[in-house]
Amino acid sequence: MTLAPLTRPARLRPGARIAVVSPSGPVPADRLDAGLDVLRSWGLEPVEAPHVRDVHPELDYLAGTDEARARDLQEAWCDPSVDAVICARGGYGAHRMVDLVDWAAMRAAGPKVFVGYSDITVLHEAFALRMGLATLHGPMVGTETFLKDPDTQESLRATLFEPETVRSLGLPSARVLVPGSARGITYGGCVSLLAADLGTPHARRPARGGLLVIEDTTEDPYSIDRILTQLLRAGALDGTAGVACGSWADCGPYEKVRAVLADRLGPLGVPVVEELGFGHGPTALTIPLGVPAVLDAPADGGPATLTIEGPALV
Repeated sequence: MTLAPLTRPARLRPGARIAVVSPSGPVPADRLDAGLDVLRSWGLEPVEAPHVRDVHPELDYLAGTDEARARDLQEAWCDPSVDAVICARGGYGAHRMVDLVDWAAMRAAGPKVFVGYSDITVLHEAFALRMGLATLHGPMVGTETFLKDPDTQESLRATLFEPETVRSLGLPSARVLVPGSARGITYGGCVSLLAADLGTPHARRPARGGLLVIEDTTEDPYSIDRILTQLLRAGALDGTAGVACGSWADCGPYEKVRAVLADRLGPLGVPVVEELGFGHGPTALTIPLGVPAVLDAPADGGPATLTIEGPALV
C-alpha cells in the first residue's frame, strides 16, 4: 500500500456543535465537565453522547457496553447537526467496538473532524482505512493534559479554527535521532495499539511513503522493543519514509527508551525525530493524520521539525 492524502474535513466556526463520545474507558465527571467548559469558552457547542458518562456494570475499565459506545459514535457522526466528534478520554475499549460501527453509514454521512489519541488510535486507523478520512491525533476533553496545559489547548484550538497557522509542529525539545529529510503522508498514533491491530481483518498493510508518528505510555523499554520488533517482523514498517516520535511517559528512563528507538528504528535507514511533543506527555500537540508533511532531521544539529504541507482542515 502506497499512502495517498486523505480527505480533509472542514474547519470549525464559532457556534459549531461538537459531539463528545467515550469509545474506550470511563471519564471522571469533574474532568468531563471542565473540558466541556473549555470548548464552550472557544465558542463551540458541546453535545454529550447519551452514554458518554457510562461505566460498564461488570468491566469497570470500559465506558459502558461495546454496543452503546459504538452506537454513540455512529449516531453522533451521522447527525447532520454535528460538525465534529471529540473523544472524552482513551484507556481501553476501542478494539472491542470498532467492528460494531456501520462504517458504510458513517462514510455516507460525509467528512467531519475527529479528535483523540491513545486507545483512539484504533479509530484513527479505521477512519483512514475504511473511510479515507484525515483525522486529528489530539487531546481529549476529559484528560488532565488538556485541562492543565495551555500549549495543548492552543494547539487544538488553532488547528480547529485556524489550521493554516499550525503548519510547523513540534516543541523546542525535538531532537534528531537519525538525520535526514523525508516527505510522506502522516499516519500512526499509540504504537502498542498499532501492533495490536496486526492480523485483524482491516489492519493497515505496509505503509509505503508514510511518515509514521508514534508514542506510548507505561510501556517498559523491553516492551517497546517487543512492540517495534513485532511491527518490523510483520513488515508493517516496510517503505515507511520517516518516523516522528512523541512522548514516552512512564516508560522508564528516557535514555533507555531512546536506545531502543535507535536500535529498532535506526536500521530502517530513514530520518527519525524524537521528543516532538505529542502524546501522553505534559504537552500534547495536535498532529494531523492522513496529510502530506515533511520531516526534517538536520545532521548539523539544527531544529528537528514536522511540517504539514497544507492546512489540516479545509
